[in-house]
Amino acid sequence: METGKAQPSRDMVLRLADALGMPLRECNALLMAAGYAPKFPETSLSTPAMTQIRRAIELMLEQQEPYPAFLLNRHWDILMANHAAARVANFVLRGASSPHANMIRQIFDPNDLRSAIVNWEDVAGDLIRHLHDVVSATPSDTVARALLDEALAYPGVPMQWRIRDLSTAPSPLLTTIFRVDDQQLSFFSTITTFGTPRDVTIDEMHIESCFPMDEETAEFCRKLVLRDNA
Repeated sequence: METGKAQPSRDMVLRLADALGMPLRECNALLMAAGYAPKFPETSLSTPAMTQIRRAIELMLEQQEPYPAFLLNRHWDILMANHAAARVANFVLRGASSPHANMIRQIFDPNDLRSAIVNWEDVAGDLIRHLHDVVSATPSDTVARALLDEALAYPGVPMQWRIRDLSTAPSPLLTTIFRVDDQQLSFFSTITTFGTPRDVTIDEMHIESCFPMDEETAEFCRKLVLRDNA
């Protein structure tokens, strides 16, 4: 008599996902593929259950003043930003508004921040490596795949970026240099993620904080505050 294959236990599936370092969204997908209910909820940041997390994020963004800081999801959509981010973007775009609420599009679109970024290939190349990593880690994420294809389709993108580069890891510190007329602004960025997340939303969010690389940039950011309050 032919017998069917034994179904892996739920704990076994969770241990496999943990050993592979799978994001919580992919862990849920693996559980469902094995015939189990998802383990990790996905809660909107606007719900009462996320009030404390949202307040903590707001405080972190405020503490970064007068330098820019952003809350981003896995698709680099800008969920929240501090006032400094708006002030710097307004200066870089000469008073115009960005046509995008997504950092990848802002960096890759020639009609957005890209036009003022001195070291564009360094910045964009680093983001492409991150985006390739997301697509590789979450193959079921069609939005990330579409965003990668969109970024690669912008003019001036090197052909070699279409292939994931496994020899070079994304830098932990991203340097971005803007130039508008005679004014140069130089920032380095750090990424903050949330430890031991138990929710898909929290697992997929990160905070990008920008710090001045020189006193000229720091002083100009302080002057932007004075202009804003005048």
